Amino acid sequence: MIRHIVLFKIKEEYKSELPQLVANFKAMKGRIEGMLDLEAGQDVYHSERSYDLALITVFDSMESFQAYQTHPVHMPVKKRMHEVREASVACDFLMD
Repeated sequence: MIRHIVLFKIKEEYKSELPQLVANFKAMKGRIEGMLDLEAGQDVYHSERSYDLALITVFDSMESFQAYQTHPVHMPVKKRMHEVREASVACDFLMD
């Protein structure tokens, strides 16, 4: 299994959209083959090192994770995040 974690900093002018961005992530759950789980949420601590949003997904295989990258359900969410993000970081790792 593959765990995919992405943290996003959102441009100031889009921060009012944070609840909708989280809802966009959650709307993908159960709609992408091979995606076993999805969690998303907005930062509540707001420290200097905090990012604004987190997305955590679990895939059954590397092939499913790779297919997700261009999946029709994911593409509009990905496009919107490219528009509103200031920065993002990711970590993808194999689970035991």
